[in-house]
Amino acid sequence: MPVAVYGIRSCDTMKKAMAWLDAHGIAYTFHDYKKEGVDRSRLLDWIKKVGWEELINRSGTTFRKLPDSDRVDLTEEKAVQLMIANPSMIRRPVLETSMLIVGFKPEKYADFFRN
Repeated sequence: MPVAVYGIRSCDTMKKAMAWLDAHGIAYTFHDYKKEGVDRSRLLDWIKKVGWEELINRSGTTFRKLPDSDRVDLTEEKAVQLMIANPSMIRRPVLETSMLIVGFKPEKYADFFRN
């Protein structure tokens, strides 16, 4: 089953997730938001699977530095526009395979890849 990992290479959580995948011999492709961005159709697909609230990293620097007018009264469409314009706002990593896993928890990866 193909595995794709989306995020930002310099992110510490990304480094932990990729190290876990490497240590467990799981092949994956990596998509760097900083270099390649994220396309609207993929983002909308993820939103169907996990919801836009799950994808936004509200605790990250990028989100906190947004003007108040962008951070308040978020709707799905406003969130999509913000995540496309500021891909660093997307929680990392997003692991895409037969399902979508947002964020990194070793036990969650272990449970998924064990099955």
